[in-house]
Amino acid sequence: MTPGELLFAFFFFILAAVSAAGYVFVLRPSRAEGAEIPAPLAHDRDLPTAQAAIVDLFRLIGEAVPGSIVEAGAIRQDLIAAGFRWPSAVSIFVGIKCASAVMLAMAALWSAFTFGTSASAFLPCVCGLGFGYLLPDRVLEKLARRRVERLRRGLPAALDLLVLAVEAGQGLDAAILDTSRGLRVSYPDLASEFTQLQLELKANTTRAEALRNFVERSKDIELRKFANLLIDTDRFGTSLGPALKSHARYLRIRFRQMAQEKARKVGVKLIFPVFFLIFPSVILVTLGPAVILIFTQMKNLLAQ
Repeated sequence: MTPGELLFAFFFFILAAVSAAGYVFVLRPSRAEGAEIPAPLAHDRDLPTAQAAIVDLFRLIGEAVPGSIVEAGAIRQDLIAAGFRWPSAVSIFVGIKCASAVMLAMAALWSAFTFGTSASAFLPCVCGLGFGYLLPDRVLEKLARRRVERLRRGLPAALDLLVLAVEAGQGLDAAILDTSRGLRVSYPDLASEFTQLQLELKANTTRAEALRNFVERSKDIELRKFANLLIDTDRFGTSLGPALKSHARYLRIRFRQMAQEKARKVGVKLIFPVFFLIFPSVILVTLGPAVILIFTQMKNLLAQ
């Protein structure tokens, strides 16, 4: 390799290492079982020194990139849905997008110069730039979907804890606080959402508004039904315990039906791998010797 190629490879390695570190330390929340849940508005300065330095680098890159307020608000909503509530989360995410775009653009440029000609380097560079800029958005969407699934999975257990707390004579606010404490180990994401809900209630936010904010952060239909149930019982003064029991029973039936639906789809989804991967192997094993024997016999007949 020439000195220029070595320099380019070193630059590409540094970009790849920085982007990978950004994904590991910023975009992937810690899921250590039994760990204490961080405060909903924890700052990035709470990270260790090495991680904080990488996060600060992405934040500086993101702050240097101009952007509209509307776009920043949309990015913040997506980050909150994925569980990232740092005040500087938007700047960090924009910095990761820029680093990813530059990294893939440089990789495409290096591939074009190494395996092609300089005349064909423009299109791969532009494609790598666009793909690298959009890749963190897809990763963020995937993380948000996984988090919503975890929130939905812990909702029946949360309803059971709420029923126990309400039937013991506690108010709804105290029941939400005890439920968030009881879910810290098994369902930390849902416990964090309940903690945020409790903090909003302590900040003199109305219960209906706090529950609507809870729904907007999660963007899940089952959580929306749960919030509407609490809002309606608070508005009309109906008994909360039986309503929560009925909703918990409905959720378990609903989740069982969803699991059965997924199980019935397995047979249809297996058609393509069976047809394209397993079936050719079976044909080769069963008909292969017969085909070889036929060709051998035909060759002998033609030779005579």
